[in-house]
Amino acid sequence: MAIEVRIPTILRTYTDGAKAVEANGETLADLFTDLETRHTGIRERIVDGGELRRFVNVYLNDEDVRFLDGISTKLSDGDNITILPAVAGGMN
Repeated sequence: MAIEVRIPTILRTYTDGAKAVEANGETLADLFTDLETRHTGIRERIVDGGELRRFVNVYLNDEDVRFLDGISTKLSDGDNITILPAVAGGMN
């Protein structure tokens, strides 16, 4: 099962600069474990204590996984995952 994972600029050091990589898994947790086997260190930037890090947004086919089953969200062949770090800022 091939799933495209879109990588944000800040995490591309783990993917040798690739904007998108392929990974496999029945759930999002499985996918991140598989991603780690090819891109060491990336999983700990996304997952903390078995859950998604608070300031990392993950989308399955443009739908926020926090409104699905979080890291336990089931995946299907051909799905697209987008990882986006939350950005904060503004004027004082």
